[in-house]
Amino acid sequence: MTTKLAATVAVAAALLAPSTAAAGGWATVGLDPVPTGVGPEQVWQVELTILQHGRTPLEDVHPQVIITRGGTRDVFPARATSEPGVYRAEVVFPSAGSWRYAVDDGFTQTHTFPPVRVVAGGSAKAPAGVADAAPAPAVHTGPGAGSGARADDGGPDIALALAIAAAACVAVAFGSVALRRRGPAAG
Repeated sequence: MTTKLAATVAVAAALLAPSTAAAGGWATVGLDPVPTGVGPEQVWQVELTILQHGRTPLEDVHPQVIITRGGTRDVFPARATSEPGVYRAEVVFPSAGSWRYAVDDGFTQTHTFPPVRVVAGGSAKAPAGVADAAPAPAVHTGPGAGSGARADDGGPDIALALAIAAAACVAVAFGSVALRRRGPAAG
């Protein structure tokens, strides 16, 4: 009888795994447009809007803006504003050049954006082909993302959930065959 109970518990746990994997939280990040008119050593005051599942303003998180260029990496914490889900960071690009920037949403993932070119003399602009008026879509680089593939700002990883479900089915099938070969339990 204990073998059947153990098998039942194993099956239940295996079947719950995919739903747990797919139920993870995620957030979207909207931010001010690519900076224009900001040069090296000047402050870019950027507002971030962080929404859980793209809808509900996320409060009590600690997002940060991360800029990188070559071996240089600077992190700028964002502070909550009076508006729920809206945070403000003061970012300073230390030198002219092409800078990458990303936002760690303080919840589950990091959202990356196309690089910005900071030009001496007080102007920053998006690289050719990127509109100055609107932020580019984020590239999800957190858990479950493909290597640099564009995503819809995260969300549940359906492929992972399906793989776990398939593995659970295989485990249940093998377990069931093993139980049948053992014969009836000697109670």
